[in-house]
Amino acid sequence: MPVKVVLIIDKRKEQSTKYKRILENNDISVFIAADFAQALNLMNTLEPDLILISDSLDFDIKKAVEQIRVLTYNTRPAVVALSKSNHIQDKIDILDAGADDFLSEPINSEEFKARVTAHIRRNFENCFSEKTMLFNSKISYKMIRRVININSQWAIMLIDIDNLEFYREIYGELAADKLLQTYSAIIKSAIDTGDYIGQLSDNDFTVITNNEEKAEKIANYLVYAFDTVVSKFYSQTDANRGFMFLHGDDEAEDKVNLVSTSIGVISNKYKKYNDLKQVISSLISTQKLAKYKTGSMYVIERPEISADNAVEKQKYNNNILIAEPDEALSLLLEATARLQGYNVKVVNEFDEIMSAIEEYSPAVIILDAGNSKTLKGLEVCRKLKFETKNLKSNIIFTTTVHNKEMVLNAGADLYLPKPYELSVIFGWIKKFNENYNG
Repeated sequence: MPVKVVLIIDKRKEQSTKYKRILENNDISVFIAADFAQALNLMNTLEPDLILISDSLDFDIKKAVEQIRVLTYNTRPAVVALSKSNHIQDKIDILDAGADDFLSEPINSEEFKARVTAHIRRNFENCFSEKTMLFNSKISYKMIRRVININSQWAIMLIDIDNLEFYREIYGELAADKLLQTYSAIIKSAIDTGDYIGQLSDNDFTVITNNEEKAEKIANYLVYAFDTVVSKFYSQTDANRGFMFLHGDDEAEDKVNLVSTSIGVISNKYKKYNDLKQVISSLISTQKLAKYKTGSMYVIERPEISADNAVEKQKYNNNILIAEPDEALSLLLEATARLQGYNVKVVNEFDEIMSAIEEYSPAVIILDAGNSKTLKGLEVCRKLKFETKNLKSNIIFTTTVHNKEMVLNAGADLYLPKPYELSVIFGWIKKFNENYNG
């Protein structure tokens, strides 16, 4: 998949074919337009990196260069004029019109190739990420636009490192950069010379390849390879525990999972894409599905199969189960939750929790630790998270025993030390309820 594109505007078939033969290789693709109208269409479709325009056209070359500069303002290709003239004033006029270079014909083939490739190289020199040395978003978006306009078959991947910002906050900028560089090296090793790799943001990579089947093989390998090396970027304690802490034991905190990779894959195998906006929207939506599951995962956009009444949509679950031995506090929580529109069930005994969950299917469970000596709530939490099949409920664990590691190791989704503010717990309830319902 050539990364660089050259457009030759020249009505001389033999000469333009010669130029194409000199320039075209695995990295450069060359297109020819015999007139200016055809050239305008190709400029819009290809967004070329360099345009060679000859004065053989039935169109004033100075005006043509001026129009090219206006029409390619956003993409800013290098423009090189080709002319039989050797007059200094002709050169000055065309350079003033916006051309980057003026070549008088005939020109030596080696010099011609060297000059053109030098212009292309300069156009790309400022388009690399300093951290990964991959092409940045400017080139990546250009490549995506080209692919959907030109290629008959393609697949595009959006690759992200989840929880990288938390990792950066805990382990520092240098460690996070090293993780990014390592993953970019892994991705490079997974693709062929005909594929494209670049970045869409500081933390997002994109890969463009030939078809969906190949993209799936790459995604499968990346998930495996990322999970194989990621533990090396953590302390032994965090790696063994399986999650990180941001704050001390006196602050509410949900689990900060270890970094993972989420990959969304789309292709034109089943669906036609017309523009960049469509592609990016589908990539983000597909990758979001991969992010719903904890850990590394890839999701491939497939055609939807539907029929009337074939699938019943899941109803929004607004149910909360409160397991709080303190009756006064449980009444306060219940009243506040009902005022905020939640359906609430309260149990004051730990033995009632399992049957209440089976009957009520709550989206969020508020579970207290119980007596500080027995910590019955911890036992219940472990049973719910590690022994109960198909439990999707989020558990907010409240406790007067300030030991964050013990609570989160028991499977709780949130550690919330007592005493807490109602605004704090209901902020978390809202977040977990939205997560549960997707």
